[in-house]
Amino acid sequence: MEIMVAKIFKPAKTAMQSGKAKTDGWILEFESESARKVEPLMGYTSSSDMSSQVKLEFKTLEDAKSYAEKNGLAYRVQKPQKAKRRIMSYAENFSTDRSLPWTH
Repeated sequence: MEIMVAKIFKPAKTAMQSGKAKTDGWILEFESESARKVEPLMGYTSSSDMSSQVKLEFKTLEDAKSYAEKNGLAYRVQKPQKAKRRIMSYAENFSTDRSLPWTH
């Protein structure tokens, strides 16, 4: 019997969001055991691995870890990274002492 490997991570906000909705919990999903293939007729990407469709949501990291350990799943935790942002005002775009010149 093959050991299923799960990935536990905190979801990032989508590019279309300005808020942090649906990023509070943790997600456990299984890593794909087979490579995806392009279906020749329509060009869809498909896989025969059904476990890659399973996505479980948990409120805390400890809940996700205990679920994986209880069910004998090997897992790896992917820690969330802080967003790298520079706070700047709109007026700074037009300042005369810009460090980088406009390129357009």
